[in-house]
Amino acid sequence: MRDIISLNTRSAATKTPRRSFLFVKRVLDIVFSALLLVLLFPLMLVVTAIAAYDTEGSPFFVQTRMGRYGKPFRMIKFRTMSKSAPENVATSELKNADSFISPIGHFLRKFSLDELPQLWNVLKGEMSFIGPRPVVLTEEELLNMRTFHGADEVRPGITGFAQVRGRDHLPIAQKAFLDGYYARHATFVMDMKVLWRTVLYVMRAEGVADGDSASAAKASRTA
Repeated sequence: MRDIISLNTRSAATKTPRRSFLFVKRVLDIVFSALLLVLLFPLMLVVTAIAAYDTEGSPFFVQTRMGRYGKPFRMIKFRTMSKSAPENVATSELKNADSFISPIGHFLRKFSLDELPQLWNVLKGEMSFIGPRPVVLTEEELLNMRTFHGADEVRPGITGFAQVRGRDHLPIAQKAFLDGYYARHATFVMDMKVLWRTVLYVMRAEGVADGDSASAAKASRTA
């Protein structure tokens, strides 16, 4: 809660992102997503084979998520759950989520390797490297809060400001506020800080929670 108060007191003195910043950010998204797709292609081939074997289904999981300006798009990930897992439901809302996640899927999710195919979404312009994490359309409460805070005015990201301040453990009100704060005040310095903290989070596997564990974590933060 202190983070929200301190950010809120600084918000009036911070300008909204300029068009020049958003333009350069998009150019960098194109360049680096294309480069990483080439460099990481061998790794992605290996993960594709593992995901197909491990889940006994398609190695890719495509799901409708909410994009910029409230426009839905099809986000792609490596499949980490069995074919029997409910579709179009946030993992944090699933009861007994662990029962659906495949053995190797836990490892892929822990280190965010399942997110690698989203480089294609970045290249297409549906996502950015940095921005609010895209959520499924059924998360109406979070989406409404994001709209209120202006978070839908930027492209959703592979990682984001809220992700490095709690990730799956944040209550939705705090997450929506942080997403909106980023949308209004994003800068290159902020993006670099988010990227650096994302690397640390992934290396330490911090902030990851699924299903009941995520719900319990959010409840503990609001208690």
